[in-house]
Amino acid sequence: MRRSSAQGVLYGQAVANVAGIANSDLECMDILSLEGRVTAGRLAEVTGLTTGAITGVVDRLEKAGFVRRERDEADRRKVFITVVPETAKRIGQLYVPMQQAMEKVFSAYTDEELRLLLRFANEGYEGVVAATAALKGLLDTPPEQRPDLKLKERPRRT
Repeated sequence: MRRSSAQGVLYGQAVANVAGIANSDLECMDILSLEGRVTAGRLAEVTGLTTGAITGVVDRLEKAGFVRRERDEADRRKVFITVVPETAKRIGQLYVPMQQAMEKVFSAYTDEELRLLLRFANEGYEGVVAATAALKGLLDTPPEQRPDLKLKERPRRT
C-alpha cells in the first residue's frame, strides 16, 4: 500500500510537471473535481491549507486556465471556485496511461474479486480519512501531552 501510494504521488508529480503546474496545485484541482463548485474556505478546509495558501493556489490555477472564480447569484459577496472542463480535460488525458495499466490489471480479476477490492479500497479510504482527522487533532495538543503513537499487536483473521 505504501509503495502504491508513493507511486501515485510520483505519477501525480509527473502529471503536474507535464501540465506545467505545481503538484500541490494539481492536488487541489483534483479535490475541486471531486467536490465540485466550492468556496475558497471549503477548499482550505478540505485540503488543510490556510486560506492565504488557497488564494495563491486558485490564482495560479486561474492564470493557467484550469479553474475560474464565479460569484454566487444569490449572494454576490460569495465566490465559488470551479474547474474549467475544457482545460481540465487536458490533465485528464495525462491519466490515460494509468487507466490503461489499471484496466489491464483489473481484467485478470473476477467480478467477485473486483467487488472485494472495491470494498477494500472504499473502507481503506474511510480509514485514512479517520486517521487524518486523528492526526490533525494532535495539532491542538501540546507536544508534551500527545499520546505515544504505537501499533498494537493484533492477531490476523484467517
